[in-house]
Amino acid sequence: MSWMAWTTPTALFFVIIAGLLIAFTILAVRFPETPRRGVLGIETTRGDRLFITLLGSAFINLAWLGMMGAALQPWALLICLIYAAAVFRWV
Repeated sequence: MSWMAWTTPTALFFVIIAGLLIAFTILAVRFPETPRRGVLGIETTRGDRLFITLLGSAFINLAWLGMMGAALQPWALLICLIYAAAVFRWV
């Protein structure tokens, strides 16, 4: 895979995503849950909320890069963590 620039942040990103998927699979097997209805008005499970969080975080980071540049990118991570907590709490 020499065509892809495997930098440390890129590799870390994929390792974290894989770890999340493995952790949520184990949680689903060990502690099955019934879907719940949140502020969106649709039934969601842990996996649905993870997907919504990852998708929203991608948009938050892209918007941050477009408006602020890469210099202050760690602040976007803080916003993503707050967004993730809100999604898992209320969605």
